[in-house]
Amino acid sequence: MAKKKEKSVNVSGKPKHSLDVNREAKGSKGGRSTATVRRLKMYNTRPKRDSKGKIIKHDLQSAELPSTRIQPDRRWFGNTRVVNQKELEFFREELQNRLSSNYNVILKEKKLPMSLLNDHQKQARVHLLDTEPFADAFGPKKKRKRPKLMVSDYESLVRKADGSQDNFEQQYGASASVEGNEVDGFRDLVRHTMFEKGQSKRIWGELYKVIDSSDVVIQVLDARDPLGTRCYHLEKHLKEHCKHKHMILLLNKCDLVPAWATKGWLRVLSKEYPTLAFHASINKSFGKGSLLSVLRQFARLKCDKQAISVGFIGYPNVGKSSVINTLRTKNVCKVAPIPGETKVWQYITLTKRIFLIDCPGVVYQNSDSETDIVLKGVVRVTNLHDAAEHIGEVLKRVKKEHLERAYKIKDWEDEDDFLVQLCKLTGKLLKGGEPDLRTAAKMILHDWQRGKIPFFVPPPREEVGSLVVPNEPEVEKDNVIDDDRASAARRAIANVISSQQLKDVPVQKDLFNENELRGELPGQLPTTEP
Repeated sequence: MAKKKEKSVNVSGKPKHSLDVNREAKGSKGGRSTATVRRLKMYNTRPKRDSKGKIIKHDLQSAELPSTRIQPDRRWFGNTRVVNQKELEFFREELQNRLSSNYNVILKEKKLPMSLLNDHQKQARVHLLDTEPFADAFGPKKKRKRPKLMVSDYESLVRKADGSQDNFEQQYGASASVEGNEVDGFRDLVRHTMFEKGQSKRIWGELYKVIDSSDVVIQVLDARDPLGTRCYHLEKHLKEHCKHKHMILLLNKCDLVPAWATKGWLRVLSKEYPTLAFHASINKSFGKGSLLSVLRQFARLKCDKQAISVGFIGYPNVGKSSVINTLRTKNVCKVAPIPGETKVWQYITLTKRIFLIDCPGVVYQNSDSETDIVLKGVVRVTNLHDAAEHIGEVLKRVKKEHLERAYKIKDWEDEDDFLVQLCKLTGKLLKGGEPDLRTAAKMILHDWQRGKIPFFVPPPREEVGSLVVPNEPEVEKDNVIDDDRASAARRAIANVISSQQLKDVPVQKDLFNENELRGELPGQLPTTEP
């Protein structure tokens, strides 16, 4: 009779079963980990049911809740919300009324469906509900709409079409019918590519990168010619497509114009956008504290964001990089008194909550002549082939006494005579004693761009002497937002903008006489159009 084989007993005390959680997972292939064992055991657990199939007890069921079944709802499986058409139209109207002023600020803009509130230009459609009720347009009792031709027969329709065509030709015919500015068989010469600086596709790409990344956009203007260095195309783009972004106008180089002219432009431009005066200098700056205060208040208002980004845009050579260096009190951006020094956009950290973005200078294509482009500082003077042709406009814009004081020339007949006398005084002569007109002209243009020749466009006369106090910026807010903090930030921004109009603006006194500094002779100032 064979002996029974005794069953081996585990005397070591270590678990060996494959479904034991405490079993050690050795390095052998196919070994189950602790998490795998627990998951398999969870699959094997079944609820206890009664004779009717109702669950009596389940290990994964909460003892407090009678039923753990989740009601099927699409809101649990996606980040979607449903809004009624009437509510959406009402919210659109309210937002449009609030954003009509550039001093208003939207809080927690990430929670707003901006894609629904702002129709893209390519996707914009006719809003039928503005003219017809919803029941007549889309309801079960909708009515068939017929085009309103406002005519009774075909003859009146033809006459109406002819009249519309005549009106269009009178308004746009001069520019639309003539291609390439061709008048009487003559066509303007093609401009050199240097006069198209700041208009390339790469530069505009850098600009839109800065605009998309910025919460606050600061447009830097030249205080000598604010309207001439202002880009209306960008302002229109922000109003139409980026209503949640805020723009601030910054009058840089305010030390090159009299104080009364700076304050006059502040009063005029503050009606449209928050405007501040600024003098970029690491050691002796003006307006730095006011600009930092406004940026801190914007950072407080944008409490839903960890940090805000501030983009600096504007014409070339208006001092965008110099403003950033002044705010940081160190040379973090490369600067030079020539246009086109900044090639690409760059991020600069101001504080933990404020980042600055430097942008290359951008020029919007307009009807400016080559002389206007040169005098606005868009083109480098060293690249000009014939700089003498632009000197005539300089002599028209600058007062005669300023030219006498700068170049020690008392009288001249025209720009050629002025350049010849300047060549003789400075020793700019060629072989045989011929005057070097090109070098002398470039020297004058260098002095013009660097502010050594006094020049400025005066503000409108009716605005001089009037005080405009900007309204407190209203804020879109809900009940969760702290009203005290938001209202305090709004009041601070309004106070900073209005108080700077009362401060003493620093001016280089050697550029102007006492009468011009006091503004007693505004009628004798050059009346040049930007």
